[in-house]
Amino acid sequence: MPKKPNACEKPESSPDTKNMDTYQYHRPTSLAEALEARRQEPEARWLAGGTDLMVQLRNGRAGTPPALISLRHVPELKGIEDGERVRIGAAVTLGELALNESIGRRFPALHEAIAAVGSRQIRNVATLAGNLCNASPSADTAQALLVYGACLEISGPDGQREIVLKDFFTGPGSTKLQSGELVSAILLAKPPGNAGATFRRKARVAMDIATVSVAAYVEIEDGCITKVRASAGSVAPTPLRLTAVEELLMGQAPSQELLQSIRSLASESVSPITDIRASEGYRRRLTGVLLQRSFEALFDMQTAKGCTR
Repeated sequence: MPKKPNACEKPESSPDTKNMDTYQYHRPTSLAEALEARRQEPEARWLAGGTDLMVQLRNGRAGTPPALISLRHVPELKGIEDGERVRIGAAVTLGELALNESIGRRFPALHEAIAAVGSRQIRNVATLAGNLCNASPSADTAQALLVYGACLEISGPDGQREIVLKDFFTGPGSTKLQSGELVSAILLAKPPGNAGATFRRKARVAMDIATVSVAAYVEIEDGCITKVRASAGSVAPTPLRLTAVEELLMGQAPSQELLQSIRSLASESVSPITDIRASEGYRRRLTGVLLQRSFEALFDMQTAKGCTR
């Protein structure tokens, strides 16, 4: 009978880990136990799906933490709860979300963004919370969650608090999580019937990170835009809400002239870099084009639904 691993046992080296250090490994079975393990090991790293963290550990970008704390067996972090708000546990995988019909129906932009993340094998391991906590400027799910006005439930040694997602990111790889805290859930208000949302991205090849990604959300009533959100990724140090575009659209009636204004204003509202994937100028133009097409599709969709009468 194979030996059952101890929660704090150091794993033996194998050919797959020969370029990595070994770590103390904690496998808590409750949120309280996980937080206590982190209290005892303040420099430990949380491990959920590990699709980003394990790569970072292998190439040295994550330093050398003394321990890893797995969140895979913490029941408080599992499941999708359909209450006043939809609560997505931090340990829910992207694969689970992709198969959830209610998520796909209520939050189509999130469903589209999830489908763009990696491969099916990666989505079956990676988590939504992990994609956010990695705090990459190109995190695809962040764009969709920003336009849905998502909040994060954060648990730590001092209890729980909430933070609006747009205030969560502070820089590349940096968030407002404090010492000992973790994201325990993503919270989403249910959109009304007159809402529409979409996600678009452009990458060099399949499964590459986005050159540019955008998301758009709109509510239209009596021919006027009553609520709007827009976001863009890979064009700033953090996933970005395009507030200037939102202010332009709010209260307006959809028109071709408005769509042209979206294109130019979106291009001016970002601060991209030039790197191996694209130039700064190309990213600016692409942001405007993708966002214009996104809102054009939403306006047409809302017209078909009769929301612009």
